[in-house]
Amino acid sequence: MKQYLDLMQYVLANGVKKEDRTGTGTTSVFGYQMRFDLNEGFPLVTTKKCHLKAIVSELLWFIEGSTDERRLAEIHYGDEAKNLIDKKTVWTANADQQGKDLGYTNSNTIKELGPVYGAQWRSWKKTDGSSLDQLSELISQIKNNPDSRRLILSAWNAGEIEKMALPPCHTFFQFYVANGKLSCQLYQRSADIFLGVPFNIASYALLTMMIAQVCDLELGDFVHTFGDAHLYSNHIEQSTLQLSRTPFAKPRMKINKDIKSIFDFKMEDFVLEDYKCHDSIKAKMAV
Repeated sequence: MKQYLDLMQYVLANGVKKEDRTGTGTTSVFGYQMRFDLNEGFPLVTTKKCHLKAIVSELLWFIEGSTDERRLAEIHYGDEAKNLIDKKTVWTANADQQGKDLGYTNSNTIKELGPVYGAQWRSWKKTDGSSLDQLSELISQIKNNPDSRRLILSAWNAGEIEKMALPPCHTFFQFYVANGKLSCQLYQRSADIFLGVPFNIASYALLTMMIAQVCDLELGDFVHTFGDAHLYSNHIEQSTLQLSRTPFAKPRMKINKDIKSIFDFKMEDFVLEDYKCHDSIKAKMAV
């Protein structure tokens, strides 16, 4: 994962100081791109331990079309979830903040995040009041019109931004089919390099693998394009530590080959093999 460390180093060397909505402050660059050949292994960062289960559960949550943070907890914890109120997810802080913004004093009162990713992927609101299942349409187009230049899914619905707990950071992605291989390019308007980007790389690489399988295509590249790529001021020390570590070889992701529909995947259908990594590095998420 040299590409990821190169991004981090580039921002530290060339970034400018910028304020942000959280009040934390960032070192930021505008415009950067990474490319990963998915045939060379699964692009999961090895210079710190990454929590794959959180990545897979969130992706399945998006695909399901849910916007309920407690449903994400159900997918993530499964049979382990004896008391979901006490189980946190990567979206818990945003759900709690939304509850406070709406005047709730009990953070457990509201866990609905508004029309975030899942809603836009599966039920984009059209002007006539009907809904469009972008994900189903995308897969149909890849299968039936693979040379199309319109193989795009957008989460940035400008008319519903104010209703969302968090406007989409990974705003839209485009697929490309050539020589029987499926590639994906993601445009990410805002990227938390230390905490978020390793998560995003793995998530969209996995989505590309899943769609390639259900469309009977081989793997191509995952291209990750950034708008504002930043390191939060309280992540600089952690980033420096990570840069001092030598990456290990990429692991391999095995997917249940019996799954033929994007909507049939479950947590148990994914097995990560040969993941050798350094210890985790704790950092606080800016909300």
